[in-house]
Amino acid sequence: MKFLSLLFLLILGHAAQSAERPNIVFIFADDWGWGDLGCHDHPYLETPNIDRLAKEGTDFYRFTVASGVCSPSRTAVMTGHFPARYNIDGHFAWVPSNQKRNMPDWLDPKAPLLSRFLKNAGYATAHYGKWHLANDMIPDAPFLSAYGYDDYGAFNCSGPQMYVHDDVKSAIPFIERSKAQGKPFFINLWIHEPHTPFHVNPKLQERFAQLGEQDAIYAATLFHADLRIGQLLDALDRLKLTKDTLVVFSSDNGPARGAPDAPLTLGYDSATGLGYGIGAAKGITGGRRAFKGALLEGGIGVPFIARWPGKVPAGKVDETSILSAVDLLPTFCELAGVQLPATYHPDGLSQVKALTGQGESIRSKPLFWRIGASWPPRDSKPDHWVAYAVVDRQWKLCLNRDRDFFELFDLTKDPLESKDLSKSNPKVVKRLSDLLDDWLSSLPGKPSGRVFSNLRNQ
Repeated sequence: MKFLSLLFLLILGHAAQSAERPNIVFIFADDWGWGDLGCHDHPYLETPNIDRLAKEGTDFYRFTVASGVCSPSRTAVMTGHFPARYNIDGHFAWVPSNQKRNMPDWLDPKAPLLSRFLKNAGYATAHYGKWHLANDMIPDAPFLSAYGYDDYGAFNCSGPQMYVHDDVKSAIPFIERSKAQGKPFFINLWIHEPHTPFHVNPKLQERFAQLGEQDAIYAATLFHADLRIGQLLDALDRLKLTKDTLVVFSSDNGPARGAPDAPLTLGYDSATGLGYGIGAAKGITGGRRAFKGALLEGGIGVPFIARWPGKVPAGKVDETSILSAVDLLPTFCELAGVQLPATYHPDGLSQVKALTGQGESIRSKPLFWRIGASWPPRDSKPDHWVAYAVVDRQWKLCLNRDRDFFELFDLTKDPLESKDLSKSNPKVVKRLSDLLDDWLSSLPGKPSGRVFSNLRNQ
């Protein structure tokens, strides 16, 4: 009898512990600018469902991704590491381009992975939408099943390419199955919008016709993405899972922008098909300097909105907590009750306190960036010169590729990087430069592991 009572208590304890672990849906947009939201006061974009997330959750103004471009940014989310640790400094392209840039051809499936940590902890795991931790032009890249996913549909990957708008359509049945199985779920929902080419719905474009063709295409593209996010939120409501699910909306980097006079033309992407090109890219950064591809805040400072009713404060704007994409793995794993291996050392830190409304304005762990950047600056992109950046506490130091030009900013007082303080703070410049030296010396000289396509041998 005592044994049965003890067993009953253990079952109850396990059930209570499981109930406290949230389902996690991470919505990662592609090139969605910080200013491209109704709740961020965009003059004409309509994003009612993302705005709903902000109203029912917390809008974090100081979140940065780990790169100004796609593949390294996504690497940081998956591994909790700065992407330079894997020699992933740019987007995965075809093999000769990767080889020329000292990059692998895909993210190593044996790397520490958020999806695998959660899967091993009993989560049902899925990925729907863009991948780009390989490329559709590299046919022998690993399938996503090698990365710890129970189910997936993707594009910018090897194998069949998922239709670009089938992301939420695929996610909802997975949520239903997970609920029926009594399992918590983790979903990477990596949507295409608003990356080029723009695959615009003509009926939605007509809704915004008064804006002119280019702005109408952009507005309709983002509105379409917001509608699908609304379908996901409605499904959580219908299944009575809203209170048990952490939903996060963010973007992999800042918005892409062509020249002001860029013509509106059609372009073809081998993974997603035909659509409008860069002439329809109208994203804004909310006053942040630079755009996609840059390490100033316009390139890496992106939306980050989190909702978990009863856990994440509702209707709150957090303008001070400095969060990074490398923080997501330790944060999600702490929420899921995952004990990370002793051999794993994340570059980020858990931000559970920040999510629950107890964030701090001074970050305790440094952040580093590395990217290819031209010098001297181009006239068309005067703020795209930063090749290295380091953040420590309130300070951010930006350096060019030769590290003989730099600017220093106090992010607590000047989050838009409007005033260079390097001349008046030489000791801070020296300290951050030394931190960067130490970090760079810790990085591998070249990729390692089974991360090279057989096409390299041809």
